[in-house]
Amino acid sequence: MRVLVTGGAGYIGSVAVDSLIAGGHDVAVIDSLYMGHREAVNDAAAFYHVELSDKEAVAGVMKEFRPDSIMHFASHTMVGESMEKPFMYLGENLGNAINLVEAATDNGVERFILSSTANLFDEPERIPISAEEKIVPGSPYGESKYMVERLLHWTHVTKGLRFAALRYFNAAGCSPIRGEDHTPETHLIPLVLQVALGQREKIMIFGGDYDTPDGSCVRDYIHVEDLAQAHVLALEALQEREVLFYNLGNGSGFSVKEVIETAREVTGHAIPAELADRRPGDPATLIADSTKIREELGWTPKYPDLRSIVQSAWDWHNAHPEGYRS
Repeated sequence: MRVLVTGGAGYIGSVAVDSLIAGGHDVAVIDSLYMGHREAVNDAAAFYHVELSDKEAVAGVMKEFRPDSIMHFASHTMVGESMEKPFMYLGENLGNAINLVEAATDNGVERFILSSTANLFDEPERIPISAEEKIVPGSPYGESKYMVERLLHWTHVTKGLRFAALRYFNAAGCSPIRGEDHTPETHLIPLVLQVALGQREKIMIFGGDYDTPDGSCVRDYIHVEDLAQAHVLALEALQEREVLFYNLGNGSGFSVKEVIETAREVTGHAIPAELADRRPGDPATLIADSTKIREELGWTPKYPDLRSIVQSAWDWHNAHPEGYRS
């Protein structure tokens, strides 16, 4: 297949590009490099330094590369920032997706994979959270992803575009050659590893009195290579299937304190931690039920245990202490 990957210079997108190329697909990347890194793009992929807000430029890429499939990772993705800048998230995430989907349908694209989010489920009725859970977005970010899902629904109904929405939880870990390099960094595992690297004095634990085994929040961490593989499986499934919705996670949660302790074991560093007040809106536990994709597509995470995830992240960050600038 000929696959256009938006956000292919970013954390998850770059690993997905590697997986696609390893599978023999022709790949092109669109990325504004707002958060991504040119160094993260596989040399075998064509690269277009393009803003998705530039409708004519996006259409030009479609006409030149002629993809039959799209994986859409490019997005503003920070929940907290979306609460401060709701118009940017609701406007740009949806507007850019409209430009992309319209250009796709105008140029014969048959399949579309959306990188969606577990933030669709702010108040789940059941844990683990299934793909059939009631959708109640937890932020403008989550709302913007749901709006894109609805855009794809109506594009399927009116234009026949096949699509999959993959709603995943906490992406974590690194591949041997691709890592997590954000500015600012907001994810727990790289923040903890920054302490081990001497780039941060301590790690904060926000809340120690939750209804969890050790009092700290529990989250479902999923290795970035396992996420990439799920995207490839969904893409292949869309050759026969019309519409797919899946939740992606390990199905087991790890607490903040467990992550810190595992990082101490992996790095050999004390990693000082300090307890702080809860952050508003943080639920005690979020765990995915990924039974549906496991049964329908045969997806099986290779790295379900926390130590493997943290070890892979440490290997990359220790080798690249300044990220892709190293």
